Amino acid sequence: MIERYSRKEIKKIWEDKNKYSIWLDIELAASEAMEKLKIIPKGVSKKIRSKAKLDVKRILQIEEKVKHDVIAFLTSITEKVGKEARYLHKGMTSSDVLDTCFNIQLKQSGNIILKDIDQLLVSIKRQALKHKYTLCIGRSHGIHAEPTTFGLKMLTFYQEFLRNKKRLKNSIYEISTCAISGAVGTFANVDPKVESYVAKKLKLNVEPISTQVIPRDRHAQFFSTLGIIASSIERLATEIRHLQRTEVLEVEEFFGKKQKGSSAMPHKKNPILSENLTGLARLIRSSVIPSLENVALWHERDISHSAVERNIGPDSTIALDFALARLNNVVKNLNIYPKKMLKNMNITNGIFFSQRVLLELTNSGFSREEAYRIVQKNAMNAWRENTSFFDKIVLDKKIIGKIPVNKLKKLFNFSYHTKKINIIFRRSLKKE
Repeated sequence: MIERYSRKEIKKIWEDKNKYSIWLDIELAASEAMEKLKIIPKGVSKKIRSKAKLDVKRILQIEEKVKHDVIAFLTSITEKVGKEARYLHKGMTSSDVLDTCFNIQLKQSGNIILKDIDQLLVSIKRQALKHKYTLCIGRSHGIHAEPTTFGLKMLTFYQEFLRNKKRLKNSIYEISTCAISGAVGTFANVDPKVESYVAKKLKLNVEPISTQVIPRDRHAQFFSTLGIIASSIERLATEIRHLQRTEVLEVEEFFGKKQKGSSAMPHKKNPILSENLTGLARLIRSSVIPSLENVALWHERDISHSAVERNIGPDSTIALDFALARLNNVVKNLNIYPKKMLKNMNITNGIFFSQRVLLELTNSGFSREEAYRIVQKNAMNAWRENTSFFDKIVLDKKIIGKIPVNKLKKLFNFSYHTKKINIIFRRSLKKE
């Protein structure tokens, strides 16, 4: 991932230094286990730990010659450690190191992303509670439907990211496995107790059966979860983009005093952060299909997944970390305009009360079909003529013949649409 969309903490996880450090931890933990099992001489792992120095540049130099990253790593360690290094990697295969390390990196990244979600949840909840009863028009198909509240809008996103948090926790658990099973996963040359020791030492779970690689359905679940989270980011970003349109302008991204919106048009204030989040969501989701295709490897192992994972591992996690942090900043600093929300609601002259009139007519004895025809006719006329919907229906003899004017007035009440808001909030927040 390019620097523009990278944050320091998660970026470090995918740097060579951290990767080789994890490789060394795996090798040392395996050697400690072998010592305990009296497979290698006592004290070897301590000597290796004291002498081993990671030299990223040297490892890469050796790899240029041998064309094998794990061999290059082991050769570099041997140069520093000396004869004790011959006990490293005993009975192991490259995938034991590579797959266990990759899972650790995904776990480390996932835990950072969990923190990002927690911070975002705080910001969304704050806006939801603040605007619990801030009226705005609800839209279906982009068209004015019936009144809702901005707080309720935000509460839907709050619940969605709670689900995302749960999904990610589960995916981190699924990916947190360790395999030290040797060639084709039979443990022919390495004791299963070594695997158990390494797993415990590195706070992982033992992979029940590995074929020489850890099964890639685990990774597919992890990257699919990242894709779902990205889609949730895009849904909120898209809502902000729509609500910031000039003719809507119910919310607006924060715009700094020295910020510029356009190189050509000085009046512009664009929703650039939300648009950027939409683009990043597309990038993150692009990792999902390759991760699914990685599941079907040949026999006990091939490396068709390797190049894919070297790219999607860092790129998707770094991009998602950045996107969540950016979204949190947008939500926290969002400019919200309740007066404009009310103004936008009133541009249709009250036709969104049509369902209330429809229901009252059916209660008064009309068939649903007849009541719908009468209400629709008056609503369409009011909209076309830009006149009051209430004024239209009080002139309709069929309606007035069944419902008195004073009763009709009571139907045009905003509080009718917010009377259950508190119930929704209580049930949405009670299980946090």
